[in-house]
Amino acid sequence: MDRTISQTVGLRKPQRGLGFWNSIAPVLGLFFLAPLTAEYLIGYLSETFTEMLVGLLLLAPTYGGAAIIIRESARRTGRGWPTIILLSLAFGIFMAGLIDHSLFDPSFQITELWHDMPNPTYIPALGISYLDALYFVLGHVIWSISAPIAIIETFVPRSRTAPWLGNLGLAIISLLYILASSILCWGIAIDDQFFPSALQMAGTAIVVMALIALAFSVRLEERPFAAIRLPKPWVVGTAAFMLLSLPNIIETGCEMLGIPSMFMIDWPGFIINILTVGLLAALTWRWSQSRDWSASHTLSLAGGALLTRVWIAFLLVPFDEAMFYDELVQRTVFLLGVVMLLLLAAWKIRADKKRYEAWV
Repeated sequence: MDRTISQTVGLRKPQRGLGFWNSIAPVLGLFFLAPLTAEYLIGYLSETFTEMLVGLLLLAPTYGGAAIIIRESARRTGRGWPTIILLSLAFGIFMAGLIDHSLFDPSFQITELWHDMPNPTYIPALGISYLDALYFVLGHVIWSISAPIAIIETFVPRSRTAPWLGNLGLAIISLLYILASSILCWGIAIDDQFFPSALQMAGTAIVVMALIALAFSVRLEERPFAAIRLPKPWVVGTAAFMLLSLPNIIETGCEMLGIPSMFMIDWPGFIINILTVGLLAALTWRWSQSRDWSASHTLSLAGGALLTRVWIAFLLVPFDEAMFYDELVQRTVFLLGVVMLLLLAAWKIRADKKRYEAWV
């Protein structure tokens, strides 16, 4: 039977009775991987390893819980990556607009590098910085949700497109997410002494609900794959890495050459970021229509995104100079951890090649 595009993007009939290693294990993996890729890999949080472990008590239910809920919502309804991406976008706007308020708070600083930095793309009438909004929302779409889901699904070919949790399990995860995100929202509002206006909150809620409705209205037609020459997985991963890294490469290159780089936080930088992400999205959509698109390509795409996150962390100046070497060690450990995770996932694909050929 010919495979179809809808199978490539993850449209498959849900399965039951998958056992611990094909259901609970990937749930735990996603629960803890999502907060690491969302917050820790980039190096924004200047914390010791002990503080990071304590932070996971709040961040794992927030990011991991959201990733699990989004994945389960898509897989339970027989939907795939278009739905996951749209739900991730809804989560990104919800998180930035209604939880940590980074979308609207002009004084929101996730790193000391941003202190006293001009914000040319800030529009007072809307209370939004377009460039910051792009960073925050797309950061959630790619690194908080999509990349960790793609990587964890690599380890469970049998249940890659099946639900992992029953109703009780999903209810527990949802409760943990609501509790953790509420605590996070309350804590940030107290610390920053900022809360969005009623109009901003209403506008955010409307956009989020519209994206959720759109996510569940998306159903791809069952149609044969297109005759497309697909590049090797390593080329796909390199493309993801280079395109997502390009804005930082441009900024770093300008600084090394003594060329003013402030244009990267202005509208030209916004346009460059939009173009690079848009090109990557277009290439991914085009390539995924090929009959030869495989789990290796998906892993390479997600891996390129994670490696981008890791190397950029080395560009950030530590909050506390006294912790410079500690932070350098942390970032090196994360780099090695990501590389090991990707190598392990690649080994898993090769080990289960025959099984993957039946599922991809």
